[in-house]
Amino acid sequence: MNGWNQFLWIIYPYIVITIFITGHFYRLNHYPFSWTSKSSEFLEKRTLRWGSLLFHWGIIFVIVGHVAGLLVPISVYQGLGISDEAYHMMALSAGGIAGLSTLIGAFILMVRRFRVKRVRATSSVGDRVAIVLILIVLFTGLTATGTNAVGQTGFDYRTTINPWIRGILTFQPDASLMTAVPVAFKIHILAALSLFAVWPFTRLVHVFSFPLTYLRRRYVIYRQRRPSCERKSDKTVV
Repeated sequence: MNGWNQFLWIIYPYIVITIFITGHFYRLNHYPFSWTSKSSEFLEKRTLRWGSLLFHWGIIFVIVGHVAGLLVPISVYQGLGISDEAYHMMALSAGGIAGLSTLIGAFILMVRRFRVKRVRATSSVGDRVAIVLILIVLFTGLTATGTNAVGQTGFDYRTTINPWIRGILTFQPDASLMTAVPVAFKIHILAALSLFAVWPFTRLVHVFSFPLTYLRRRYVIYRQRRPSCERKSDKTVV
């Protein structure tokens, strides 16, 4: 069992990190024109508008919440005078709203991808795998957080998952930190790792394509071309 824990919480994360980094560089160098979000807006707009709005706004707050909760040591919050009760209340309320919004948006996008004929016809295997994994990650995350709050288990991920992740990123891994973690959180983490493993081979790469040049580019001016008869009439001298 100890060997299995070593694989899941040390070896597997580093395998995923390796694939995530090298996969992006390989795709960018060998298939640069595939680095796109493959927008399907012209195929169907109504469902996309709601799904994309809920998902993208929600995921921004979900990411910010994960960074604040998993990468910031608990001592920082204690130093700022934020009590454990206040932190968990804020995390549950704000994180719950953001997570639910993202989940609903992802579900709408998944249904659209599988049900709308034109969108389904232009979808790749990577597109389908990505949206399904995203949905699993969101669902398991909300389930783990919800069951932990309702059950009042007293489990605090800031003393277990938090230092485990920081240990992975600083090359000081400690699989023993994950021993007391509830199964629901472990499933959520493994699902997230699997998503990161397939990330470089899907449309998710567009997350790293920030259109910063738009901030300094000149406006594009569109002029209507008048019919030739109108141009001739302008030259007519009355």
